[in-house]
Amino acid sequence: MIKSELVQRIASQNPHLYQRDVENIVNAILGEITGAMSQGDRVELRGFGAFSVKHRPARTGRNPRTGAHVSVEQKSVPFFKTGKEMRERLNKLDGADAAAATEA
Repeated sequence: MIKSELVQRIASQNPHLYQRDVENIVNAILGEITGAMSQGDRVELRGFGAFSVKHRPARTGRNPRTGAHVSVEQKSVPFFKTGKEMRERLNKLDGADAAAATEA
């Protein structure tokens, strides 16, 4: 799902809201998460997950085409860890799948 599909789905589930307002809300939420992470903060949404920044140190890499050694600068990368509730929902087997899993 892309951001425009998310906005459209939320707008259709909430007909009392204008689509442009939903889009502004989604952009505000994502902007706040991005802003907090750019300052090195951690953003935790209970039941959903936590966004944080991991720092990778500088290292010497290798160009796969030529085999030459290349220096790779340190960098910060976004990291997402799912919350317990989301992890349980994703790994939950419904009745039909549970029966098939026990037979196999």
